[in-house]
Parts: sequence; C-alpha cells; structure tokens
Amino acid sequence: MHKRLRRLRTRVTALASALLISGATVVAAQAAPGPSSADKPEKPQGGVEFQQVTLAKGVAETGEPMTMAVLPDRSVLHTAREGTLRLTDANGNTKVAGELDVYSHDEEGLQGVGVDPGFTRNRFVYLYYAPPLDTPEGDAPDNGTEADFKKFDGVNRLSRFVLEKDGTLDKASEKKILDVPANRGTCCHVGGDIAFDSKGNLLLSTGDDSNPFQSDGFTPIDERADRNPAFDAQRSAGNIDDLRGKILRFKVRKDGSYSIPKGNLFAPGTAKTRPEIYAMGFRNPFRMTVDKKTDTVYVGDYGPDAGAADPKRGPAGQVEFARVTGAGNYGWPYCTGKNDAYVDYDFATGASGEKFDCAAPENTSPRNTGLTELPAAKPAWIPYDGASVPEFGDGSESPMGGPVYRYDAGSDSQAKFPKEYDGDFFAGEFGRRWIKRIEHDGDGGNVKINDFPWSGTQVMDMDFGPDGALYVLDYGTGYFNGDENSALYRIENATEGHSPVVEADSDVSDGQAPLKIAFTSKATDEDGDELKLSWDFGDGATSTEADPTHTYDANGTYTATVTAEDPSGRTGSASVHVTVGNTAPKVQLKLPADGQPFSFGDEIPFEVQVTDPEEPQIDCSRVQVAYILGHDSHGHPLTSAKGCKGTIKTQADGEHDPNANIFGVFDASYTDSGAGGQPPLTSHGQSILQPKHRQAEHYSAAADGVTKGEASGAEGGKAVTDAKNGQWISFDPYRPADVTKLTARVAGKATGAVEVRANAPDGPLLGTAQVSATDSWAEVSTDVTGAPADADKLYLVFTGGGDGALFDLDSFTVTTG
Repeated sequence: MHKRLRRLRTRVTALASALLISGATVVAAQAAPGPSSADKPEKPQGGVEFQQVTLAKGVAETGEPMTMAVLPDRSVLHTAREGTLRLTDANGNTKVAGELDVYSHDEEGLQGVGVDPGFTRNRFVYLYYAPPLDTPEGDAPDNGTEADFKKFDGVNRLSRFVLEKDGTLDKASEKKILDVPANRGTCCHVGGDIAFDSKGNLLLSTGDDSNPFQSDGFTPIDERADRNPAFDAQRSAGNIDDLRGKILRFKVRKDGSYSIPKGNLFAPGTAKTRPEIYAMGFRNPFRMTVDKKTDTVYVGDYGPDAGAADPKRGPAGQVEFARVTGAGNYGWPYCTGKNDAYVDYDFATGASGEKFDCAAPENTSPRNTGLTELPAAKPAWIPYDGASVPEFGDGSESPMGGPVYRYDAGSDSQAKFPKEYDGDFFAGEFGRRWIKRIEHDGDGGNVKINDFPWSGTQVMDMDFGPDGALYVLDYGTGYFNGDENSALYRIENATEGHSPVVEADSDVSDGQAPLKIAFTSKATDEDGDELKLSWDFGDGATSTEADPTHTYDANGTYTATVTAEDPSGRTGSASVHVTVGNTAPKVQLKLPADGQPFSFGDEIPFEVQVTDPEEPQIDCSRVQVAYILGHDSHGHPLTSAKGCKGTIKTQADGEHDPNANIFGVFDASYTDSGAGGQPPLTSHGQSILQPKHRQAEHYSAAADGVTKGEASGAEGGKAVTDAKNGQWISFDPYRPADVTKLTARVAGKATGAVEVRANAPDGPLLGTAQVSATDSWAEVSTDVTGAPADADKLYLVFTGGGDGALFDLDSFTVTTG
C-alpha cells in the first residue's frame, strides 16, 4: 500500500474452488496474503479442520469490491463500486457479467447484489446502485440556500435484472423496484445490502446519507437553515417518513411492483410514515443477513468516531452488531449501543440541552417530514468500542454482519460445516481482519465468542453457499482501488482430507503480440501426497512443467490455468489472466509524495504522470484524482478533480475528530481506450498523507512490550503508556525529509528522551527531545535535521536509564519547511 510507484493493474494470481463434493472434481487454490499459503490453518475447537481456498484474486480489478451473492450452482456474483458486476464460476473463472453507468462522487456507485429465491426458475438478480441522473460534478456546498442543495438531490435505486444462462446481465431487462433519496455531492453512508427471508420478502439496508465530519465525532443533528441537509441525520435515520437509515422489507411481484408484508413498523396508510420500513434508527447498516430458519436479521452497524464521552455531547463512539427479531427502532441518531443517549446540541449557539429519551425519542428537526414521536429505541446486541469486548481485540471498529450457519443433513457435501455449528452467527471485522463464530442460546443470550481461522485481509462480505462452505469477499488493503489483495475465498470443512493448494504467477500479464510470458507455480498438499502438474494456457497449448514459458501469438484475453492432482483424484487449480493486444497504463502520482505531512484544510498540489505504449498522447482530462479521508483501515472519498496537474483542498480542522486515526489519501487513476480489439485497462497510483498532528497510539508498528490505553488528560483519553528504554513506535509511510521540528506531548515519570529516527529504530538520528519528570502533561521539542531524501518511515525511539516507565506519549506535532 505504501509503494512509491504503484501500478495497480491487478494480476489474477490464483483462481480456484474447492468443492469436495463426493464424486466431483475438487479444485483448490492459494491462501490469502499474510500467512504463507502453505501454512496449515489452526484447528479450532472440536478438532474441526478448515481449508481456505482462493476463488479469485484482484476481484474488482482496479475498482472497489463491495458485495457478493452465491448462486445455486456455487458460482458467485460480486460487485465493484465503479459499476461492474462480475461472475466467478465454481471452477474459479471470473468474467464481467455486466456494467452499469453509475454516479460515484463519494461512497455512491454500485453497492448491493441479491439473488431471487426463485432464481433457478426466473434468473432474477437485484442490484442497488446510484444512477447518474443529471447531478452536477463536484462537491455540494456545505452552506447555502435550498436551491443550492436541491441541485444535488438524487437517488439510490433498487432494480431487478435477468442474468442470462451464459452469465451475462441483460441490462434491457431492468425493472425499477424502489428509489431511495440521496443528498449527493457530500459524504456518507449508503448501506446497500440485499437479503431475502423465508417468506420471499426482500430486505434492503440503507445508510443515513449524512455527513459525519463536522459533528466532532458525535451525532450529526445540525438544524441550521443554511446548512446542507446532509448534516442532519434526523431528516433520514430519525424520520419515519424517509427510507434512509433503515432496514426495508417488502415482497416484489413479477411485474416489479411490491406489496408490504404484515409486521412492518407501520401499517400501509399510516400518515407521515413509510410502510416499507421494517427497522429504523441505523447509521450505516453496511452488512445484513437473514437467518431463514428464524427470519432474524443480523446487522453490522457503523457508529460515530468520538474518542471519549462528553457530558455536553454524548457517549464515545462505538459500533454494534444488532439482532432484529421484529419491527423496531434501533435509536440513531438519538441513541447508540445499549441505549446510550446523545445530548440535544444546538450547532448554531454551541449550547447543550438535555439528553434524548431513548424510551420515548422525539424528532423535532425542521427537516422531519414524519411523526414527531418515535418508537422506543432498542439496544444493540453486541456493541463494542476499543477493547470493550476482549474477544474482539482492539483497533479499528468496523463490524461486518455475517451469516448464520444452518446444517443440511441431506447434503453430501464434504465442504459443509459441522452440525455443532448449526445456528452460530459468523461475524466479520473489516479493520481488525477477523472472523468470529458466535454461539448463543437462540434468543441472543449466553453469548460465546470463538476464534475462527482466517488468513485474508479486510472482510467485506460473507455468506454460506449451497455446499455449506463459507464464502468471503476480501476488500484488500488499498483505498478504493481493488488492490492485489482483494479476493474471493471459500472456507471449507477439510477434516476428512485436503485438496492441493496451488499458486500461479507470471512476469507480465498484458502487452502486444507476440507476448512471451514466464509462468511460475507452487503446489502443496497438507496430506503429504505426491502431486502431478499440468498447464493449460487457454490458446490450445499445454505444458507439464512447473514453471513454463509460453508465447501468445494472437490478440485476445486468455486464462492460463495450472492444475495439481493428488493420487485420490482431488485437484487444485490456479490461474493467471492474460491480455494480449493492450498494455495497461502506468500511473505515477508524483505529487503529493507518499508519507508527506499535511494539515487538514491545506490545498494540496497534485501531479500525475501516465504512460501507455498504445497511447503516445495521454488525455489528461481522463485522469481522475480523488481525495479520500483515511480512517483506520478504511476511507471516505470526499472530493475529486480531473487532470494531470492541479490542486485539491482538503477539509479543514474541526471537521473531523482530531483524536481519531485519520489521514489523507490521494488516488490517481487512468483508464486507457483499449487496443488490439481488447477492452480498456485501468491503473492507479496512490499516496498516503500524514497529519502534522498525530496521536501516538495510532502508530503503524511498535516494539515488543509497547502498551497503549486510557490516560487521564490525554487527547481523546488514550496514549502510549509507560514507555521504557529501547522501545519504539513507527509511522509508515512517513516522509521525515519534509520535517524541521517535532514537538511531543508527554507525561514524564523519569528522565528520558524521545529520539527521532528515519527508516529503522537504529536508523539515522534526526533529533532528540529531552523528557523530565512532571506532574502533568508537557510539551518537549527538538529540531529535526539530516533525514535522507528517500526516507519513508518515521521512528520515535524511547531512551532513558533504568528498567522502569519513563513517560506516557500522547501525541506529536511536526513543523515542515
């Protein structure tokens, strides 16, 4: 993620599936990045062993993977935000099923995909996306008149399509089901997950469509008349006459109309309500699934970012998993977590009123079009903040609501999970990068949280397939660019035996004919069996070498597949996609530099260099540069510009929680025009910008023994605590060559120092800030000089005599030349 020159024309390095069905061909593939793909997954409780296999890598090419849905034949539909729907079949072959034109200013675009319960009969699939309409380019104003804001009124649309038997989306078959209003040109929260219950009702999650960045990390309830409506979540999530911030439920008819089932929150015809609402009071219910045995809805809802509670504003930020067992209100924007109430804050005067009443909330916003009195708020099932749930660990707070497993005794699939997992909920965490198996008594009580083997990166979506295996969509590690770590995996029960695990790669993946490619492969088998290898290059040629070289003479798009077979007949395959006739462009973001310090509110110059052998003249109007607010391990796209050179103004201080782990991301992309009869290819370049004021506890890496936690008087209430001699923390990427001074906020417990070093704990010494014992927090400073021009990491090394604690480190601020 921190490479200086990034070419993110993603290569598919392993395509496969592992069916483990009796009598069927078995296919497996490499494990996710991180632990070696040959590592044997740890056995969880009960002696059950799992195998994580790769269906596809780089699943969104250079887009952004969003959601997935498993079809009855075990192939998988998955979406990318820029508008592409892809299909990965049961053998791991991925193709574009269809492309929609979408509006994609911030988080909008193509979001959810759902499969009709009668798919084998009607071939219906559902997509939730942002149609382009006539929305102006650029950002909507934060302040203005109603006419200024109305220009940016748009919708997110739920439509039904037919997926043809050849796996292509029939765009002409579109039937518009429902439009959800959206205030465009500003961030955030779309939601957009689709599920079905046992009665065939469609459920759709929608976000509150509200900008969270000018509310100090608390609830956005800004009622000022000249403010963009997007700063008031009462108009959406708290409004029972609005479809946003909700779980919607309805039955779609054959003609595309729908009926309202019994049991929704408001009966049809109730004044100032929408009958589609099943549950309300959500901020961004990004992932949602339905347990069809009970029709309980499991939701992962994102919360706000306040680092600490404030009696004048409300509780600290927290996120939650919710169990929706019936119609209800889950509190937002008035209550969160276990019904922790916010304070009625006046953004015009800065005055704080009373806490909202979670038992009887009232929506008095002038933008509320629904009833004033709202249903009582229901508490979350499992809320968490930091390390408040020990089994969840610590770090980013990004819940991904996953599926409930239901054991099928009639299935002969060896991949299906064991019977003792029946009824367990599988929760995912995007930023903390885990999957947990959560047991409970059927009513949500007696919760037991179990670890589950996962070796991918950021969990984006999950579901069980008809084979009883868990399918997982991995977002990868980039920001809105579908990097090489984005993937589609299947996790299978491998207690009765393993399939071969195969990796495939090539030195190039695109270029002009004749294109000579050196392929490599690696095949392993956890059962210790001897394997037989064979390559199929997709153009009729084959090889039995492990690392063959092959030349493609004709233009085309090919899939080169290597297959490993064990003596029992189980096979594993991996593939490389090859484009002959078109070469992907190279995109270099020359400015801003990766790791460059900046202040929120700065106007940042950018410069992009694009080269493409098929396009000697690059059309700079097709270069897109996006500014993304990085937050922990995810991001919020805020604005964009076009051109090879220009400036982008970042949002000012005070519009974010300064104590959160926030930073800037610049992403440059270019899509060529295609060549040689082959489709266009896209590449990205990306830089991370570091805020000049940085909280110490948000380090990238640390020495063994470094602790962080609650610290009285610290900014946001947290700090690096009890620093000891020889310990260190680092920030990566970071460009120390731009820094002339560093000031640290410390609470000294003994005499010590903070050394500023480049690239390594023992790298070049750039400055030393002396620390003395104090009774309170104090600032210590040092000039910073001598950093190598190419240094890309900043280290703060703690020194001092003795073995005891030297100081707590709260934050640091740098000055640049």
